[in-house]
Amino acid sequence: MLMIDKNQQGVGLVEVLVALLILAIGVMGFIALQYRAIEATAESGARIQAVNLARDLAERMRVNRGAEEVYAFQLNTANTQRVFPINCFNTNCSSTNLADFDVAQIATKARTIGMTANYLPCQGNEDNRRCIYVAWGDTAATDGTDRGNCTTGTSYEPNSTCLIMEVY
Repeated sequence: MLMIDKNQQGVGLVEVLVALLILAIGVMGFIALQYRAIEATAESGARIQAVNLARDLAERMRVNRGAEEVYAFQLNTANTQRVFPINCFNTNCSSTNLADFDVAQIATKARTIGMTANYLPCQGNEDNRRCIYVAWGDTAATDGTDRGNCTTGTSYEPNSTCLIMEVY
């Protein structure tokens, strides 16, 4: 006949509960790791789009070197960014009209993917180089003294979500 010690009743159940608790903690760690991986994937996708947008603008500006100031004015003036007088796909354009058209296309593409673009003097240099700023999320593609900009004076804002490409 089988004898059961009354002091051992329920011990197997406690062991199972402890094992489930340890398993739950492990699964929670895995969920947190998976969440960080998803965030990193989204961030890298945004960076790729920003690099492509900045490269597109830089190449357009290299083709139309004579209109650098038009690019600077159009990109720094929000209400003129999507306005262009002539569609340069169908018509021969002057360098000014081509710059207007290029900025309108870049600004439209940036807004479509939730980004903004700007063309500003590079921060922290002394030779008047200019940079293309592309920002997304809560960051503005500008330089300023408050949070929420890509740069603050001569330093990069550490919590910003932006890309800065030097143009030469």
